[in-house]
Amino acid sequence: MVEDRAHGEARPCPICGSPASAAGGKRGRRTGRVFLLSKCGQCGFAFVEKPWTDFSRIYDGEYYKGRGSDPRVDYEFEFNNPGKTVRAYEWAGIERAVRSLSPGHGKWLDYGSGNGGLVRHLRSAGHREAYGFDEGAWSATARAAGIPILDRDGLEGHAGTFDVITAIEVLEHLVDPLDALRRLRRMARPGALLFVTTGNAARAPRELCDWRYVEPEIHVSYFTPRSLALAMKASGFEAFQPGRVPGWTEIIRFKVLKNLGVRRTGFLEKLFPWPAITPLLDRWYGLSGQPAGRAV
Repeated sequence: MVEDRAHGEARPCPICGSPASAAGGKRGRRTGRVFLLSKCGQCGFAFVEKPWTDFSRIYDGEYYKGRGSDPRVDYEFEFNNPGKTVRAYEWAGIERAVRSLSPGHGKWLDYGSGNGGLVRHLRSAGHREAYGFDEGAWSATARAAGIPILDRDGLEGHAGTFDVITAIEVLEHLVDPLDALRRLRRMARPGALLFVTTGNAARAPRELCDWRYVEPEIHVSYFTPRSLALAMKASGFEAFQPGRVPGWTEIIRFKVLKNLGVRRTGFLEKLFPWPAITPLLDRWYGLSGQPAGRAV
């Protein structure tokens, strides 16, 4: 069922306050509901009008096994096979990117850490002050395995102490991303690095709903570099463009393999000349075009 709203009716953009207008609708995989989207004509931010907010159902155990709203995820396999999953490329790439942007990084928070894979990778690489935050179905499993995943109360106990905060494919899931970014600012020390990855809506097709990234049951906020920079500024971060720092080859390599349905590392994918391919893919999709931030 499509919610009633006149085509073209304007409403304020949650990021910059400018009028946003209708940007089409897309049916969810799991609910069968058609979700309407709006897009800001000034900053380019797009969002689901009336998102599905039954989070315990959205991010249940089936979601983490790839049987929910996004069939391309399989956190269960990644958790149980950290040495075989293609996600390991992303973990290594994020570590390299952060090291290049914040050489003296200390205490690290991975916000929206899912099953804790990045935190486990960082800890095994010697980052003893790496923590995660998540409230999804797998967070308890990660804690039971000894991965330090904080709950909401535990996170508040670390306010103002983090030197690095990562939010990897998180902001697009948030109904109120400004509120989350303000929370992250409270967690950060002055000068702390905020490193995020999220789809670049400036590279979306003219018809937004034709963009493969639009999965409206789980992806409800879509950022252009301009809108993300504005959101960071409104939240107490100074946005800057890091460009293709070391690590982006691995990050993009993982995203390509995930979208192709490849879950395990293997002989064939290792034959591809990834250092030559990924800059071309990045130029098309603009993945590294999103800003990073520094806490002010």
